[in-house]
Amino acid sequence: MATKTKVKSGPFDKAILAEAQRIVDAYDIVMRREGSEWVGHALEYPEAIGVGKTVQQCMEETRKSLLVGVASILEDGDTPPIPARQNVRSEQVNLRLTPEEKAVLESRSRTKGFRGIADYVRASVLMEK
Repeated sequence: MATKTKVKSGPFDKAILAEAQRIVDAYDIVMRREGSEWVGHALEYPEAIGVGKTVQQCMEETRKSLLVGVASILEDGDTPPIPARQNVRSEQVNLRLTPEEKAVLESRSRTKGFRGIADYVRASVLMEK
């Protein structure tokens, strides 16, 4: 179940705002056209959105929304999402296999010099980029 972040509307402490700005600056913004407007969000924080008539306006509004969201998270003493470009493996995927499938993957991963199934699968799939 996802938790909702309480967003503060008042001013933030300057140190928190500076840290939030540093984090937000590392986020990549995803934008899409919806009718006559642009809608943006960060890959790491899709709940904080911005809308604008132009790409530039959308970018500014998205960054403002992210700044308030991240500053609120920091003020609450929590950790905001890590910028995706840091390539921190923070997501987990569970995969159900038959015993035979698991044995095949373990054997192939060892034969190819990988430490385990996760490294083998990750390398096999991501090499296709």
